Amino acid sequence: MFSTILMFVFSYLLGSLMPGFWIGKLFYHKDIRDEGSGNVGTTNSFRVLGTAAGIVTLVLDLLKGTAAGLLPLLFNSNINPMLVGVAAIIGHTFSIWLKFKGGKAVATSAGILLAYNPYFFILAVSVFILVLLLTSMVSMSAMISFSFAVFASLFYHDLVLTIVTIILTIFVFYRHRSNISRIKSGTESTVPFGLYNSIRQNRHQ
Repeated sequence: MFSTILMFVFSYLLGSLMPGFWIGKLFYHKDIRDEGSGNVGTTNSFRVLGTAAGIVTLVLDLLKGTAAGLLPLLFNSNINPMLVGVAAIIGHTFSIWLKFKGGKAVATSAGILLAYNPYFFILAVSVFILVLLLTSMVSMSAMISFSFAVFASLFYHDLVLTIVTIILTIFVFYRHRSNISRIKSGTESTVPFGLYNSIRQNRHQ
């Protein structure tokens, strides 16, 4: 019982680590909470700190989710990695190091999927990239890829996977509610590539 509690605590603490915040503070002398969207996750790291910092943040956010998902293996436990990973998502969203505030946990959630089922991870990421290339919107890509993950999980006949992906999808939509409003009004931020961004630029030329 103690080892189980310890495993969930470790998972939460892993999720609470905020690479985007610390990279901004240590190397750029910026608090990314004060710029861009104010979010401490990957997307705002790209926006405020640049490509190099954004890539590092993405990889670290992904890996901390993967590390959390691998904790049952480390602890020689039969607990489903997806359940343990939920604690990391809570940690990322309500970080103990940032007064229980945090990011939207998209990359961290993907990392947990990588630990649990690499093939499912590749499928979800492929959908994310495809939607991003079409819409030029990270928020739209996240919401659609998670929705697809719920649908795809039904074919795996894995009840825990389906339940957790449903919970994660609801959570992702909730955390992106302001983005949804901006998408509806046509004011959502876009990445500097993709079909939508190309069409919009051509219209303004």
